[in-house]
Amino acid sequence: MTVLFGTSLPIGPAAAVPVSAGQTPAAAATQRPSEGSVHSWDLSTGVDGPGTRFVTFLAGCPLTCLYCHNPDTMRMRNGKRTSADAVIAEARKYTRFISASGGGATVSGGEPLLQPVFAGELLHRMKNELGLHTALDTSGFLGARATDALLRDTDLVLLDIKSWDRETYRRVTGRPLEPTLDFARRLADLGKEVHLRFVLVPGLTDAPDNVEGVAAFAGALGNVSRVDVLPFHKLGESKWEALDMPFTLHDTPSPSAAQLTEAKAIFAAHGLTAV
Repeated sequence: MTVLFGTSLPIGPAAAVPVSAGQTPAAAATQRPSEGSVHSWDLSTGVDGPGTRFVTFLAGCPLTCLYCHNPDTMRMRNGKRTSADAVIAEARKYTRFISASGGGATVSGGEPLLQPVFAGELLHRMKNELGLHTALDTSGFLGARATDALLRDTDLVLLDIKSWDRETYRRVTGRPLEPTLDFARRLADLGKEVHLRFVLVPGLTDAPDNVEGVAAFAGALGNVSRVDVLPFHKLGESKWEALDMPFTLHDTPSPSAAQLTEAKAIFAAHGLTAV
């Protein structure tokens, strides 16, 4: 048993919980109304899945990414204890507008799979109660905690693969890469649509061999419909300072247009749509 930020994390696939007719997954698992630690929610367009999305940011993350632009979501204690009913009630206000835009609902973080029962409840109710397209935004590190039921309620997975080189991945995140790759393979086996995210950081993740490794892996999966090659930025640096946390990439520049074009070309060479 591994413990991260005060939460016990079982190693291996999450156990299935029988769900009776009319019962939600969280109710079946907990026998009580579902609650979780929520950092915030917002409406966004273009960055959290297709169309306009109602995005719920859950608090807590097992990774400590050097370029995290929301370091205030790393600790579960920084969130507010919130019921699933409250989140659904808020999302319900925007369903007509969201549906008209071809959008949906995204459960993000932090890392939503740090709270898999609560995340699963939100995805289930957003999809089945509100009729919205659903997306799960995850690093994949805790993919073993995602039950098959949770993934059935997920239309799209936004998956971050932050590096192919194992040493670089551990330097960037503080964690090993393999759990994310295992989750990616599981999603491919299930035929689940994936949008891959890769942050290009000069001097850290931009080596051609590193980009090539991620691209070759993603291209072989067969279920990656889009790759977002994201330029490193320092917009979250002030948050690190406010939390009295050292931002070690202070002197790292954003990638040039040419560097971004080169990285996208590597993904395209593996038959992937890179934007």
